[in-house]
Amino acid sequence: MAIIEAKDIHAGYGGMNILNGINMAVEAEEVGVIIGANGAGKSTSLKALFGLLHVSQGSIELNGEDITNADPNRLVELGMAFVPQEKNVFVSLSVEENLEMGAFLRKDNFKRTLDSVYHYFPDLKDKRHQPAGELSGGQRQMVAMGRALMIEPKVLLLDEPTAGLSPLYMNEIFDRVKAINNEGVGILMVEQNAKQALAIADKGFVLAAGRNRFTDTGANLLNDPEVAKSFLGG
Repeated sequence: MAIIEAKDIHAGYGGMNILNGINMAVEAEEVGVIIGANGAGKSTSLKALFGLLHVSQGSIELNGEDITNADPNRLVELGMAFVPQEKNVFVSLSVEENLEMGAFLRKDNFKRTLDSVYHYFPDLKDKRHQPAGELSGGQRQMVAMGRALMIEPKVLLLDEPTAGLSPLYMNEIFDRVKAINNEGVGILMVEQNAKQALAIADKGFVLAAGRNRFTDTGANLLNDPEVAKSFLGG
């Protein structure tokens, strides 16, 4: 059963649709990757799933429950976390304060979860008292992902998690994505580093003009000549 599923989603801005009937489904044990050209609707898809953009047609389900146009705070309570591409850390707060902010809805002791985040991202434990604004881009991305994990989500949405990162940090982020997924967290992410992302993807969704152009396993998409020519640089 899909942990997150979008069926025939239409959504946009100012009365103009960006999404024109997308379909996606990811199970708890899967990593799903969304790729496509600029303007294809990749980030818009995540915003629609997370209740940041009104869905005018279609439906979204989380664990079989209809969450179409649900409030983001409600979605967090239900186990969905979202890491935007930009402005995703509190730069004046320490690393640990950023992580603690992620647990704002929790009433229990979250030390075990904090320890788990430090296990995924050892760099953050070493820098836990340092302001997040002093970190490198890769380390900030780790803080943003770590904060999202503090709610112990069932599904994690990531918007361009490796944008602007060095190859070293890009590979590390992808490694962490797989490690988090291996613990039972479903992951759906938008990625510009398409080849590397599809290499770790169980499912891939190639968007064009707000519609599914191709939907297949990551491996099959990597080996598809048309996908390679149009979306992977040959």
